[in-house]
Amino acid sequence: MDIFAEPFFQRALVGGVLIGLMAPLIGTFLVLRRFSMIGDTLAHVSIAGVALGFLLGVYPLAVGLAFAVVASFFIERLRRAYKSYAELSIAIIMSGGVALATFLFTLGKGFNMDVTGYLFGSVYTLSRADLWLVFAVTAVVLTMLVTFYKELFLITFDEEAASVSGLPLRTLNLVTTVLTALVIGVAIKIVGALLVSALLTVPAACSLLVGKSFRHSLYVSVLYSEAAVVGGLVAAGIWNWAPGATVVLTLILLLVVTLVAKRGMNARK
Repeated sequence: MDIFAEPFFQRALVGGVLIGLMAPLIGTFLVLRRFSMIGDTLAHVSIAGVALGFLLGVYPLAVGLAFAVVASFFIERLRRAYKSYAELSIAIIMSGGVALATFLFTLGKGFNMDVTGYLFGSVYTLSRADLWLVFAVTAVVLTMLVTFYKELFLITFDEEAASVSGLPLRTLNLVTTVLTALVIGVAIKIVGALLVSALLTVPAACSLLVGKSFRHSLYVSVLYSEAAVVGGLVAAGIWNWAPGATVVLTLILLLVVTLVAKRGMNARK
């Protein structure tokens, strides 16, 4: 069987490439702001939304996306309430997301609630509706990043200077969090809620080792991400491996190779 000729695999590749493009772009900003754990938090909340979608008989991915966006507003509200302990917002929302998901799973016993694909990834089951949703989110994320690039760059490296210069920090922080929620919401079906944070953080970790500037690091993070997504999906399709796990393990392998190469280059100097 020529897997590349199969419509389900073509949809998987297109969806994976789109997620592989926008996830590291957002992730680089998050990593540099030491806010990388937000991915896990929003993923857990998204699963609660997916579970509710199954219970109500509504499009689960859309409900999960809505839950992630709503959670992003609560995170920003809590960050303002606990300015000196901003990480509390992540812990609180994550706990609430896990609790709500568990509660909804319990309610869903006896119903057709197959959320396994959303926990571990089910990229081969991407429908046309899923793909159009991923397209829409990609367009929104890229448009916002291009529009607010300079502002996001400034608050990433010097939030105090950004505040003094009159930039609307609350709005920009909310924009960043909402964009992250959008990416997480559509990515959970690609790699799964338990692994989606890796797409935000690992490409950024790789690019920071070799990037010559912030802009260069952004480009390199996308290259790492796309190499892992395409390579992982192709390998998983050929050898019948778990696609989400294969993508993430490929990312980890690329990170290890980069670390070893970096050490070797430093040793020669």
